Amino acid sequence: MEYVILAVVIAVVAVGAIAGLVVSGRRRQQLPPKSQAPVITAPPTPREPAVGEEAAPPTEEPRRTVEEVQLPEAEVEAEVEAAPEAVEEAPAIEVPEPTAGRLVRLRSRLSRSQNSLGKGLLSLLSREHLDEDTWEEIEETLLTADVGVAPTQELVERLRTRVKVLGTRTPDELRGLLREELVELIGKDADRTVRSTKHAEGPAVVLVVGVNGVGKTTTTGKLARVLVADGRTVVLGAADTFRAAAADQLQTWGERVGARTVRGPEGGDPASIAFDAVKEGIAEGADTVLVDTAGRLHTKTGLMDELGKVKRVVEKHGPVDEVLLVLDATTGQNGLIQARVFAEVVDITGIVLTKLDGTAKGGIVVAVQRELGVPVKLIGLGEGADDLAPFEPGAFVDALIGD
Repeated sequence: MEYVILAVVIAVVAVGAIAGLVVSGRRRQQLPPKSQAPVITAPPTPREPAVGEEAAPPTEEPRRTVEEVQLPEAEVEAEVEAAPEAVEEAPAIEVPEPTAGRLVRLRSRLSRSQNSLGKGLLSLLSREHLDEDTWEEIEETLLTADVGVAPTQELVERLRTRVKVLGTRTPDELRGLLREELVELIGKDADRTVRSTKHAEGPAVVLVVGVNGVGKTTTTGKLARVLVADGRTVVLGAADTFRAAAADQLQTWGERVGARTVRGPEGGDPASIAFDAVKEGIAEGADTVLVDTAGRLHTKTGLMDELGKVKRVVEKHGPVDEVLLVLDATTGQNGLIQARVFAEVVDITGIVLTKLDGTAKGGIVVAVQRELGVPVKLIGLGEGADDLAPFEPGAFVDALIGD
């Protein structure tokens, strides 16, 4: 019995040992492997150059010589050329064409006036019978050309008388008759010289006045050319400070003929600039000072009063020799209203008619002279620099009635 119990105990112990071994083996398989510490590597240090026997032979690297490097030659040259500051060349001084006979050379510009006034009158006067209807047509032609009512009546009355006395009329006789009467109507004995000669008090002072849009600044520049062509030295005064770029425009005209321009800030006092211009003209010993005034609207009393102020301030240096009123020939009767108002503010001494080439109203020459009692001294017959001509009644009438 003892042996049986011993065998059972041994069997139990053996089974327990085997079971322990099995469990221990399974646990080893399930346990994770031990984690390894991260490996930290230092950044590579630059390799020190080897010396002595440990020095490594240098490696050959491809290199470019100076000759092989292509430089942008064109750009470099352009930069080098652009480096020095650009020097503006002074504009070449022009030599204006002579004023003597200029109106004769420009007579073709009056072709439109010729068609309506001169040729129209010749056609009517050439009719075989000059009845009342014909004379009314003659009056209408003259009035349409802005000759004016009173001058028209005078001319028609004289023509009636002379045609009646003449009797038979050839074309040449009619042309001669009409020419004589038109020249008489315009006035052949009036002094049409622009007073521009230096005197004891200093240079001659010419004020150029007129409303906006009549070409006043351009006329002032062209007048400078007329005076330079006649041998005068000129100083320009840019007293039109209210119109943008008026001073620049006048200065450009002056530079073309070598005339100095006195100017001030935009919106500055016109009287002050006019005063300085005359002062400069005295200092330079100039023959003439041309003052371009602002284009006053004749309906604004304050601006017209300021024009009177300009004249009074300039007269502190000496007398004003000329006050030229610039009128647009295309405005007709409205131009006469302007002339009347300007004459109340300053003493107009002469008239400049512009744009006479672009109108069929050549009779405005007669009307404006009658209105102001002062002569037309210059007429503008185009946009060219030398298209301003001294007024000559004979040449003007010849252009109106043709050859």
